[in-house]
Amino acid sequence: MSVLVYIDSKGGVAKNSLEAVSYGSQVGGGSAVVVTSGDASNDDLAALGKYGASKVIAHNGDLDGQQTTKLVAEVAQAEGAKVIIFSQDLTGKAVAPRVAVRLNAGFVSGAIELPTSDFKVKVNAFSGKAQSLVKINSDVKVISVLPNSLGVTEGSGSAEVTSFSGDLGSAKVTITEQAEVSGDRAPLPEAELVVSAGRGLKGPENWGIVEDLADALEATTACSRPVADSGWRPHHEHVGQTGVAIRPNLYIAAGISGAIQHLAGVNGGKVIVVINTDPEAPFFKAADYGVVGDAFEVLPRLTEAVKKFKSA
Repeated sequence: MSVLVYIDSKGGVAKNSLEAVSYGSQVGGGSAVVVTSGDASNDDLAALGKYGASKVIAHNGDLDGQQTTKLVAEVAQAEGAKVIIFSQDLTGKAVAPRVAVRLNAGFVSGAIELPTSDFKVKVNAFSGKAQSLVKINSDVKVISVLPNSLGVTEGSGSAEVTSFSGDLGSAKVTITEQAEVSGDRAPLPEAELVVSAGRGLKGPENWGIVEDLADALEATTACSRPVADSGWRPHHEHVGQTGVAIRPNLYIAAGISGAIQHLAGVNGGKVIVVINTDPEAPFFKAADYGVVGDAFEVLPRLTEAVKKFKSA
């Protein structure tokens, strides 16, 4: 089965892109064609062969949603692809449905497992409280993969890199300003370790204890929506249903009660640790480990324990 994977390679190839390529390769029986737009080097694109890409068709430069849709649809038709894979990142959420409409394809968003032999795809339902199987009956199928759901399968090999030469028309959307997040930690959608806090921290001046624990763990920091809305932390750190949905290996939440909107964005975490003074906080029902205690006492002690363990 011919499989095409789209990745956004602006600024390099991100982890969620490698996951999508690995997923597509497994769906395709060991290989997939990749189409990309961005500015990644040819060496980085050729290295996608280690994740199952047999060929990479690259467009060098920025595209808007309509241009990206046309790029993917044209390459899919030229390659005879029957399955088109996206990562469920910002670009995937915007472009995958458009590609499905253009190709008259069935579409499943947020796959968390490989499809079955009859193309039933497992996805989360009811804000992650359950899972459902969605069968795609159409000839052409479009799937977006939930980041950090299946991991990356790495092997060996190198992909052939060619340039896309078609006409995608002019952009309909103009970017007037762009602010990039800086830092040496993984962005939240890709983070494997996350330390988060809410209004229980009482104010932005107390965030040092959160950052100290994150530094000790080499983790990424996050926050609840009220914290971001109050201006205590930047909005790109807001995790939850209306913020960034994450699936880290470890999620530590301090001073967050656990409203359903927050749980919907974080309950995919492999291990959830909740620290709260209220033993009746809803978050404890979703936690793997719970500490009933004051974050101002627990976080510093946890930080010291982590440092002691790492220095032993």
